[in-house]
Amino acid sequence: MGSFASWKGATVCSSGGNPESKRTKAMCGYLDSPDGEWFNRRLKGTMILIFIAFSVILVRLFYLQVVQGHVYRELSTNNRIRLQSLPSSRGLIYDSEGKLLVDNRPAFDLLIVPRDAKPLSETLERLSRFTGVPVAEMMERIAKKGGEGSSRQIVLKRGIGRDVLAPVEVHSFDLPGVVVKVRPKRFYLNPGMAAHLLGYLGEINARELSSGKHPEASGGDFIGKFGVEKVMEPLLRGSQGGRQVEVDAHGRVIRELKRVEADPGKNIYLTVNTKLQKKAEALLKGDVGSVVALDPRTGAVLAMASSPTFDQNDFVSGLSYAKWNSLKNNPGRPMENKATQALYPPASIYKIVSSMAALEEKVVDARTRFYCSGRHAYGDRTYRCWKRTGHGSVDVVDSIAQSCDVFYYEVGERIGVDRLAFYARGCGLGRPTGVELAGEAAGLIPTAEWKRRKLGQSWLSGETLSLTIGQSYNLVTPIQMAMLIASVGNGGTIYKPHILGKIETADGSLVKETRPVVKGHLPVGKKNLGLIQKGLWGAVNDHKGTARRARINGVTLAGKTGTAQVISKGESGVKKKKRIRKFRDHAWFVAYAPMENPTIAVAVIVEHGEGGSTKAAPIARKVIETYLGKGEDVRD
Repeated sequence: MGSFASWKGATVCSSGGNPESKRTKAMCGYLDSPDGEWFNRRLKGTMILIFIAFSVILVRLFYLQVVQGHVYRELSTNNRIRLQSLPSSRGLIYDSEGKLLVDNRPAFDLLIVPRDAKPLSETLERLSRFTGVPVAEMMERIAKKGGEGSSRQIVLKRGIGRDVLAPVEVHSFDLPGVVVKVRPKRFYLNPGMAAHLLGYLGEINARELSSGKHPEASGGDFIGKFGVEKVMEPLLRGSQGGRQVEVDAHGRVIRELKRVEADPGKNIYLTVNTKLQKKAEALLKGDVGSVVALDPRTGAVLAMASSPTFDQNDFVSGLSYAKWNSLKNNPGRPMENKATQALYPPASIYKIVSSMAALEEKVVDARTRFYCSGRHAYGDRTYRCWKRTGHGSVDVVDSIAQSCDVFYYEVGERIGVDRLAFYARGCGLGRPTGVELAGEAAGLIPTAEWKRRKLGQSWLSGETLSLTIGQSYNLVTPIQMAMLIASVGNGGTIYKPHILGKIETADGSLVKETRPVVKGHLPVGKKNLGLIQKGLWGAVNDHKGTARRARINGVTLAGKTGTAQVISKGESGVKKKKRIRKFRDHAWFVAYAPMENPTIAVAVIVEHGEGGSTKAAPIARKVIETYLGKGEDVRD
């Protein structure tokens, strides 16, 4: 009250109040006193400060509303309107008969927008009670994906069940920023079947994101990691859609403003026959190895089995470290596609190539005969035949049918390593076949130059003898052996193996259909190829043939056995070591049928299976029987 009176008195004095009033005289006297002057100065200072403060506020308001108005209007709009992606439905995968192999099933993912989940710690604590996921784990995931201030949707848990979905939806008002998103989840209808061929999906990593190969992908998306899923990713993935939505302060969607629908991926039809694939895998169960079946008329892959296998659905659901380590440390190497990636000595199957080289180089002809006593002396070394008592006098047809080693030792003396390599490469060996799978191994066809460059050693002429029977440095893949025997069976045409039959849109419109691709022709004339075919027929049908166990009643089958050494015959304690499985020989068998007009060619390798005639040939026979309808059906 005193201050107000002083101010009022000052006003009256300055404006000439009633001088006769006692109160006015008292007030004017006070203001004219020293204390009054001090008060006037303080009053003026206060007024100036108030004026400056209001001026600053007005200037700031002008700056925010006028100068920076458009910026804050945009921020406000962005805070209210959000863009959300709509995942595309991944293309389906079918077999050659239209049977569905890979499907999509709906899955529910739990996501959070940290910026909307305020207070974040309380929201996560509530969420942890419903999901069982520790708060620390969720905070770690948020920190990795952008932090607490991020306005992006961050995945906290994939594939939640109804036991989590129900309480989250019921308590959604108490969980600001928490979103449940529905996405199509990959599902493999026959877990483990054709796993190495079909492949699997996995979450995209930082390196893949930065590679530029997946322009539409973002963190948390799943992409093809192996097999067909990886190679045909651009076709299967489709194009993402999106929608523009209005949200409230808690990030909850109020209404949808605009939507662009996603384009589904293309559907893939493979050349694989499901019944044949299942049969091949059943026959390999318990063994480590591979079965590859081709159509000799086109190069289409009818079956591609690799054992042991794995369940692709484990990868889509999220593979645990324990499960991954068990796969990685499995001595059977389940993550390796043995059909295209595993390398083996071709063993006696390589005698097909050696026969071509010998006949075409005129080292031998149809009448040439060599005597096999069970051993062959060359220099200071003795090379033995697999049959200790020998085969007697044999020609080129007998040498294939009976798999006589001594015949090819004689050939090896007369032909050089480089000429032998020329024919091997002409048969498609030593390079990838081109099948539509990543990581295919090339194999190895040695030459004198290769050894000099790789090992710094000169080629020894005696090494060629081992090469002619498929040992030494030779390395091939099962699919190369299948391609070789298919080419022999069809008369010499080398087709590029392929697994893609056709591509269709989601509504069934044809996009592309695969046509057979001719890679070349075997480096052998028709007459000489006929001699080789006769020898392959004899291996199965002659009473001295090595593959008699592969005979099929009513079907003329031609084939060749092989036994690939794991340890050298010269090593000490060979017989003792072969009691241990890992030191046993690998078992090979290749065949085609019917011989007159082949429709299937098969290559079988069983690691440490020992004899090709006892282990691999029966598998090939049953695969061929199944395909030709001669054996028991495999029920789906």
